[in-house]
Amino acid sequence: SPGCEGTCQTMCPAQELRDREAQNRLHHFEMLPGTEKDRRPKGDPSRAVKEYSRPAAGKDSTKPSDLRPPPVLLKTVNYLINDIAAVYTFVFDRLRAVKQDMIIQRMSGLDCVVILERTVRFLIYASYRLCGEPLRLYDPRINDIHLQEYLSWLLDCYMTKTGPHPNQEEFQSLSLLYNLGSACAMQHTMQLPLRLRSTPNIKLALFINQAFLERNPVRLLRLAQKLNFLQTCALHSHLMTCRQDLLLIYSHGYSSRNCRFPLDRLAKLLFLDASLTAQLCRSCGVEVNKDNQVVFSKAAFTEPGQGTLRTNTPAMN
Repeated sequence: SPGCEGTCQTMCPAQELRDREAQNRLHHFEMLPGTEKDRRPKGDPSRAVKEYSRPAAGKDSTKPSDLRPPPVLLKTVNYLINDIAAVYTFVFDRLRAVKQDMIIQRMSGLDCVVILERTVRFLIYASYRLCGEPLRLYDPRINDIHLQEYLSWLLDCYMTKTGPHPNQEEFQSLSLLYNLGSACAMQHTMQLPLRLRSTPNIKLALFINQAFLERNPVRLLRLAQKLNFLQTCALHSHLMTCRQDLLLIYSHGYSSRNCRFPLDRLAKLLFLDASLTAQLCRSCGVEVNKDNQVVFSKAAFTEPGQGTLRTNTPAMN
């Protein structure tokens, strides 16, 4: 059964805007230009966005005048992602409020899909772009929890026959790359109709997943070259482990006092530049001598601590 239908035609309900204005709780983005320096800045109805608030016990949060109908929610998401995107904490909070409105109204179908797709793209990009930022600015665990919820809701929407979903291939492949090695994501992909499973993006994601499960980092990194930017962002968190795994395998395979491995050749295999490759080697206890030769040793290899090396390129040349 459909939920309560929203009637609010602005991105922020009028009452909330008045309340937050009185309590001095407007975000810089929501202030009326020219009043930012005032003791009580004014709210700009065209820029204020409903904030997320925890549903309080006994409090009725389903007043139609507080709920934004699907077209207004879509407009809000577009505004947040296209105009504001640079400030993650603000956008993330306001997207949660969008999700809340969607759930209360039991939104489904194409309206829902468009909003979820845009949100998932934003959170995947954030997971790559902000990794390594201090926790007060970005918490990878919280981003991940929300991203997984949005993804599974989106994939469920695709399963209900609400019409053609031109972006399904893109998001099924993103889901598999982001959840590399997950039995659940793999099973979900294998249950897709054959015409989807055999599309280029999903086939590539399946090959990368297979290389991951077979512990073949050289093949995985080679296949990853074929990914587009957003797919690389989705895979990003697995690339570091994959590169460390390659060093571990080579530390066993080439462990000999007299064996030297050229740094530039290793850099090509890792798809990193020489200086990042040397940095990664050292963080794993692998020696790089003054002639730019790598000296692998089974005994010397150590698992680096989390966040030892941040390659904030999409980790691909």
